[in-house]
Amino acid sequence: MKTVKGKKERLIDDYGREIRSLRFSITSRCNLDCIYCHNEGEWRSGKRNREEISAELVIEIARVASAYFDIRKIKFSGGEPLMRDDLVDIIQGMRDFEDDISATTNGVFLKRYADELADAGLDRVNVSIDSLKEERYDFITSSSNNLPKVIDGIYSAIDAGLTPLKLNMVLLKGINEDEIADMIDFVRECNKRGAAILQLIELIPYFNPFMQNCEANFYAVEAELKSKASAIKTRRLQHRRKYFVDGVEVEVVHPIDNTEFCANCSRLRITSDGKIKPCLLRNDNLVPVESVDEMHIITKLKLAMQYREPFYKGKNSKT
Repeated sequence: MKTVKGKKERLIDDYGREIRSLRFSITSRCNLDCIYCHNEGEWRSGKRNREEISAELVIEIARVASAYFDIRKIKFSGGEPLMRDDLVDIIQGMRDFEDDISATTNGVFLKRYADELADAGLDRVNVSIDSLKEERYDFITSSSNNLPKVIDGIYSAIDAGLTPLKLNMVLLKGINEDEIADMIDFVRECNKRGAAILQLIELIPYFNPFMQNCEANFYAVEAELKSKASAIKTRRLQHRRKYFVDGVEVEVVHPIDNTEFCANCSRLRITSDGKIKPCLLRNDNLVPVESVDEMHIITKLKLAMQYREPFYKGKNSKT
């Protein structure tokens, strides 16, 4: 880990990547069972984690990261984070020392909790919605009758001010890749109520080899977006590209075999059972946090930086 002179100490790995945000997977529980789900990379020995990180430890890790390393951006995920009945308490517990708090949810419970989450201090949400067709949605999520709840939840979140709301769509070849235009139209409708963004996400097949044949051609997807875009920008986070198509912002998350994505990664993950995870695609370098003691957490955060390296370092193999 390196220190930036003249400023508060920063967490910077040996590849020059500074940590600017933390992503907490606060539970491995979920009410859906999506066919592509990798559970934030937490699948170990084919089983989900049963022990959940405590609210106290979540808040203390966030506080220490903010106070000592100036990391003031937090995202909650799962599993399904709204299955934690103390999520509101966690948000309230860290609101005073964070600049930006967001959550990724499947949206099924969002209508019920949107106002309460906003009142607690949540800034915005990402909602996973991979299809607007009920049969497809049910197949992808291994559930039934949930798509209308998700759409209601999206509208409720926008009305509660949890914006810009991002719609996360994992592209699956032969299943939903023909719905990009429909999803753009849906985002345009959402924008009549408040700010919304479409986020197209590349499938990560490593955690489920049976999904390898469902990997969409993201180079073709981006070429199509580029041909239609009135403007193109690049986010600092992981060098993600944003295409503006007919008034809709479409962000592309393309991590597979992408050296630019890895080289610009600025996020450190915390697993649902309280381990620091330096890379989404690896589970052999986890750093357990076993105490809420301040110096213990500082030491563990610094140790995690010694294990942190880009998953893809060489030439992009799919160019």
